[in-house]
Amino acid sequence: MNFFKSGLIVLGSVGLLFLGACGNSNPAANSDASSTGAQPAKSEASDGAAKKEPSTHAGAFHKGAQVVESAPYHLEFISEKEDNGTRLDFHLLKEENNEEISNAKVTAQIQLPDGSQKTLPMTYGAQEKSYTALLPGKAAGQYQVKITSDIGGKKVDGRFSFNQ
Repeated sequence: MNFFKSGLIVLGSVGLLFLGACGNSNPAANSDASSTGAQPAKSEASDGAAKKEPSTHAGAFHKGAQVVESAPYHLEFISEKEDNGTRLDFHLLKEENNEEISNAKVTAQIQLPDGSQKTLPMTYGAQEKSYTALLPGKAAGQYQVKITSDIGGKKVDGRFSFNQ
């Protein structure tokens, strides 16, 4: 009888361990969205670098930015409505010293709310210290954005989204 009770205790403990391991280890998304309806960003690095959890505001140097940490880089994305479309701002920094990288080739691939795709080159503005592009049009809905940065032959991607 004692053997049976011990077996049930061990089986119950192992079951709890499995349940804990299968549970959602990600905390709930930050409920305070920026003025652009930003959602948490997703990270991917084509070189297999270690990825950290993305956030909408935490660790951002610029107000309202979506942030992706993709070692050794810090990526920030901001979308702002303008009269003639949506301005896309992208900040690319080195993690260790927060130095802006100004010599990368940056491209934004955007999926519009209707499902169509648009590719925009982003140019670096020394005054703004960011890569920018203007997305023409004002279609309502969610936009999915993948920004690809080629930094001296090393590709780093960040995935973002915004609502309009």
